[in-house]
Amino acid sequence: MARLIKTEKEVEGRYTEQWVVVEEDALEQWPEGPLQTVGRPATRVDGLARARGEARYTQDIRLPGMLHAAVLRSPHARARVKQVDLAPARGVLGVREVIGPDDLAVLTDEPNYEGQAIAAVAADTNGQARAALDAISIEWELLEPLLDVDQALRQESYVDDPKRYERGDVERGFAEADAIVEAEYRTQSVLHNALETHQSVCEWEGDTLVVYTSTQFLWGVRDEVAGAFDLPKDKVRVICRFMGGGFGAKGSAGDYTLIAAELARRTGRPVHCRLDRREENVNSGNRNPTIQKLRLGARADGTLTAIDAEYQCLLGWDGWLPPTAGPAQMLYACDHVRTLEYAVRLNAPPMDAFRAPGFVEGTFGLECALDELAAKLDLDPLELRRRNHADHDPMDERPFSGKELMECYRRAEPHWERRHEVRARSEGPWKHGVGIATQLWYGGGGPPSYAWVRLSGDGTATVLTAMQDIGTGTRTAMAQIAAEELGLPIERVTVELGDTAHGPYATVSGGSSTTPSVGPAVRAAAGDVARQVREIAAQRFDLEERVLSLADGKVNSADGGSWPIEEITGLLEDGQILGNGARGPNPAGMRVMTYGIQVAEVAVDIETGEIMVERIYAVHDVGRVINPLGAESQIEGGIIQAIGHSLSEQRLLDPQSGKVLTRTLDAYKLPTIADVPEIVSELIDVPDAHLTNLGSKGLGEPPIVPTAAAITNAIRDATGADVRSLPITREEILHALRQARDREATKVVA
Repeated sequence: MARLIKTEKEVEGRYTEQWVVVEEDALEQWPEGPLQTVGRPATRVDGLARARGEARYTQDIRLPGMLHAAVLRSPHARARVKQVDLAPARGVLGVREVIGPDDLAVLTDEPNYEGQAIAAVAADTNGQARAALDAISIEWELLEPLLDVDQALRQESYVDDPKRYERGDVERGFAEADAIVEAEYRTQSVLHNALETHQSVCEWEGDTLVVYTSTQFLWGVRDEVAGAFDLPKDKVRVICRFMGGGFGAKGSAGDYTLIAAELARRTGRPVHCRLDRREENVNSGNRNPTIQKLRLGARADGTLTAIDAEYQCLLGWDGWLPPTAGPAQMLYACDHVRTLEYAVRLNAPPMDAFRAPGFVEGTFGLECALDELAAKLDLDPLELRRRNHADHDPMDERPFSGKELMECYRRAEPHWERRHEVRARSEGPWKHGVGIATQLWYGGGGPPSYAWVRLSGDGTATVLTAMQDIGTGTRTAMAQIAAEELGLPIERVTVELGDTAHGPYATVSGGSSTTPSVGPAVRAAAGDVARQVREIAAQRFDLEERVLSLADGKVNSADGGSWPIEEITGLLEDGQILGNGARGPNPAGMRVMTYGIQVAEVAVDIETGEIMVERIYAVHDVGRVINPLGAESQIEGGIIQAIGHSLSEQRLLDPQSGKVLTRTLDAYKLPTIADVPEIVSELIDVPDAHLTNLGSKGLGEPPIVPTAAAITNAIRDATGADVRSLPITREEILHALRQARDREATKVVA
């Protein structure tokens, strides 16, 4: 029987209430530990297709008569178009259509950041479209951009209102403290740089708009495009079967999709609009910079008495305020906490979600300050974290649905104890050290998400759901879940996804929410099919349904009988058994989070400032692990990306003009294989007993959260230098070392 209920849904730390329809007969969770397929390593079901070049990405779409679009983007951070003449572009060879600010809402004549779209051209070739842009005559009135943070704060230039939070009495908490640490931390803007750039191919089929796009949210793009063109939602079909990365930046339609759709409407031909790498590094979103002012107080025994934190989040011209204060508010049991977050608007390209937005930055500041506090108290940093472990949600007293952080700490102990051996390797200018940092992030997902499962007469199953696999291996995880529930080998399960016309609704692939949101729906649909198979088998063999089970591709009876599943499904010939599944609600009155800790080992040359990350141990609690091999890959990918954030990556703006200076991968330094340390990963693999029929949480983001802080704390352990700014360049290290020497000299004089 269907039941209508209201539940809470979380994505990227943003909570909404959601009405959902759920079935009363929910499946019980599987027993803990590896099962037949789930919990065991599985190679990617689409791995060969990707490796052989058979996977069809948006970049590979070639439709008959397809045109290519190019976009004229503002070269100025703030300006006004005094006059624009599009006529010369129309005369360029191969040009089929030109549109400007009066033709489409995403085109503007008053740009507020470099890269904002002004006009667009569709031509037979990309080269002709680019040549037509050069022919456009445009006269600019340059305006002074707002780039200074202090000036923006004085002018109250905000994307959203400042966000305040307080519990307890912070000043009283500091009065009770035996030690106080006060520091300012800064994090930089980093760019996503997905291998596949932002792009879409749009084609009108009668009154239906078909959009092939590289996206993390098929249904979000559908809704956005339908609204922009005043179409019924089902008149927009969105397709993304394979995707070359997103990391949070591909959750919306983007100007390129709307431009391609409008040009396709006007020309009657398909149009491909693709950002090149330079555009990608200007106008595809970024992790916003932060300035964090933290003050922490604790008693002599390490008990935190107060946390006071102000976060200036430099969002650029648009975006949303990420939960940068989340770690300060939620990670530790502290009675007195006050946070203030500013969503600062500047004339810079807008931010976008980037793999654990806010928590990466907030964890860097909090966990570094906590290590400085441990040094003041002469306490072991791991023990300090243990003593402030939160047994329930510090914000509202809710119990956690499942939390194995103390087990993470226990497993990290031998890796933390290596610090004595690591420090002993210090020789000459090379100093070695070990640092730790704790991870907290969301990852519980939520409804609605749906799936269908089709079992054919030959005993093969197909999972259908209009979700996306953004490169994280969720296609494989869904195959494992269905195979486990149906008792089939994974080779007999196919997963069809990535098309709003060929599957039911599924949630955004972001916020570590895909597997915990879609996986339970897939299991429910497979369970529906399994129930029907048992019912049919019971009738066929004159048995009670309760004695039958599915395993190893067979229908098995408790009395010893066993039949290949095809013996049952084959009765139907071309008939099929169809199952439906929906994702149920999150547990009421509970907080669903993921947890972990990382231990970093580094070497620092104190003469040159060179840093080498030599080893990182990571242990994470994300509930039930569906595919250990895929999970290990996620941990490694997150850590490698975090190493880039920590040591080399930084988007630079000209402080006068606001122009982006790091437009290419020559200037923007991504980590290479030479920068990758030894990575040792471990997963707790205990299902969250209160969360869905799987007990699984997401792992896409947790591994990137604590890495920068762990590396920074390891540098401090090695050298005594307090690093408070990312990226940790050689200049930053040498500056921190000079400050450390000055502090020591001051102590000696005193």
